[in-house]
Amino acid sequence: MSGTPAASASSRVVVPERTCDAAPISTPVPVRRASLASATAAVFAQQLSRAKVAVVPLLLVGALQSLGILLLLRGVVDTSSVLTRQQVVSGATVLVAAFVCLNLFAQRIGSLRAEGGLAYYAAMDVRGSAVVLGAAGSYAVFVIPGAVVTALVGAELYDLPLGRLWVLVAVLPLAGVSLAGVGALLGLLAPKPELATVAGQLGMSAVIFLNLIPAHRLPGAIRAVRAVVPSTYGTEALAETFRPNVNWSGVGIDLGICAAVAFVTLTLAAALFRRRACD
Repeated sequence: MSGTPAASASSRVVVPERTCDAAPISTPVPVRRASLASATAAVFAQQLSRAKVAVVPLLLVGALQSLGILLLLRGVVDTSSVLTRQQVVSGATVLVAAFVCLNLFAQRIGSLRAEGGLAYYAAMDVRGSAVVLGAAGSYAVFVIPGAVVTALVGAELYDLPLGRLWVLVAVLPLAGVSLAGVGALLGLLAPKPELATVAGQLGMSAVIFLNLIPAHRLPGAIRAVRAVVPSTYGTEALAETFRPNVNWSGVGIDLGICAAVAFVTLTLAAALFRRRACD
């Protein structure tokens, strides 16, 4: 009889759960995959809403750290050197991007991986590039207020011109996204979220050291290391705009290097996304 427990049990349909390694369940209705732009926007909005919880501490710590460095170095460095003043202000400004997009973003990717957030996006068949770009963009937004305040205060404190600070419109996004790409790689490659935190903090420490000290004062071996850190090119581009005769072609080259690093690191992070999501 159809009303018996055995008959009821035999009539049930078991739907297999989709996992990271499983192929998508076939369906007679074709499902269009979301475009990269729409998927990125969705991830950006979701991650931004989560990050808003810590927006005040994030903004305060990012800005106060750089402002504190400006005040400290104002009393201990040779401010008679125009080159040193330019380097300190531009380096402290880009440091805000390093704190948010490198340090904090590496921690965020590491925690997302540990909590299953990456597996969630993988199960939804969201492109890895959309996840990385959207999450990176949500953190890069918080760079702007602190970096602008740091640049304005630093220029006044170190007697530098303010007229070309509009270049921050290009420097901050490109430096921020290039650092976010490095942060994403650190978060994805670290086997544990604690190690992602350590890696992010070590990376930011390297940025502090390499951004604030003029290149000509570093030993040759350290200069070689400096050449592969993307934030130094954003720093050099901003420092150049403080000079009386700006080499705009040099500024363009530095920003182009930031863009190239951003493309490479984000592409690598997107390629690692699905593999790490299923670990």
